[in-house]
Amino acid sequence: MDKLRNEGTDSFFEAVLTLETIDECYRFFEDVCTVKEIQSIAQRFVVAKMLRDKRIYSDIVAETGASTATISRVNRSLGYGSDGYELVFKRLKK
Repeated sequence: MDKLRNEGTDSFFEAVLTLETIDECYRFFEDVCTVKEIQSIAQRFVVAKMLRDKRIYSDIVAETGASTATISRVNRSLGYGSDGYELVFKRLKK
C-alpha cells in the first residue's frame, strides 16, 4: 500500500468516497477513466467473485473473456493481497 499512498491518491479515494449512488459512480468514473479501464476493473471484480466461489479457470475465461494471466493476477491478490476484495465481499453480503 505504501507504494500507492500519496496526496494525489488520497485525494482521489476521498472523492470516490463521496459518491452515493451507482449513477454517480458511472458519471464520475466515465470522466476519470476510459471505458476500457472501467470494463477491465469490473472484469477483475467479477473474476474475483468467481474465484471466491471456487470456479475453475476455463469457466471464468468462457464467462468473462478474461485472460488466464488476468485470472492468475486476481487469484494472487485474493491469496496474498491486502484483503481488499474480502473486505468488499463481506460488506456486500450485509
